[in-house]
Amino acid sequence: MNWISEVVRPKIKTLFKRETPDNLWIKCPDTGQVVFHKDVEANQWVIPGSNHHMRISATQRLGLMFDGGTWTDVTLPEVAVDPLKFRDEKRYVDRLKDARAKTGQPDAFRVGFGEVESIAMTVAVQDFGFMGGSLGMAAGEAFVKGAMTALEKQTPYILFAGSGGARMQEGILSLMQMPRTIVGIRRLREARLPYIVVLTNPTTGGVTASYAMLGDVHIAEPGALIGFAGPRVIEQTIREKLPDGFQRAEYLKDHGMVDMVVHRHDIKATVARLAGLFTKRPAIAA
Repeated sequence: MNWISEVVRPKIKTLFKRETPDNLWIKCPDTGQVVFHKDVEANQWVIPGSNHHMRISATQRLGLMFDGGTWTDVTLPEVAVDPLKFRDEKRYVDRLKDARAKTGQPDAFRVGFGEVESIAMTVAVQDFGFMGGSLGMAAGEAFVKGAMTALEKQTPYILFAGSGGARMQEGILSLMQMPRTIVGIRRLREARLPYIVVLTNPTTGGVTASYAMLGDVHIAEPGALIGFAGPRVIEQTIREKLPDGFQRAEYLKDHGMVDMVVHRHDIKATVARLAGLFTKRPAIAA
């Protein structure tokens, strides 16, 4: 045994070893650029240079929107867990446990009440990190609760949509949430309260086919994928090559499906300005 190489050297390496966190650097999915984690966080999770808007959690989104990063959580209704006793490769109840442990949220929606640029608002956020932000009974109940809170408090209702669609583990019960959410929107319209939708990456499936595309104004974050079926499915169905940027926010704005594409840095001010116009608040002098 070589005492110098096999005993002394490993001990020296262990003595001077430095632990490096796994998330210290972030790689841009668009350009491959590697950026320091703190720089991306300070830039509201938008990668400098490439302008790629990263997905953020519901808590982060609410913190960016509300004045001072403070708000009051709206208590959401409880629903039956796993009503269909669904199982595929894994039991549905186990998938829910994993998602709750990962996000710290009971389900895909979080709803908050507070002030945005000094305007009282009710804000609902879909967290894509929770099972792809999928729409199930809990999410449907949360959306309706948010709408009813806005109705009760007479505030604009703001939705940040981000979802892969309906939750297959709840079958028809998830699809039944689509008309229920539309009823909530109709009640807001009857009360002449604004409903503003911010489409984030991605917003697809049954969510796009219902409440995500029924706003008074549709704002999209740059580069967000928005549509019903995915581009690959459409290409396989029609057997044609889709145009560049198809179903991306900028393409949809050019074709009239989205009203505006707004950088994350400007979303708060844009939403506040629109809400002020809808509610006829006096303009604040610059």
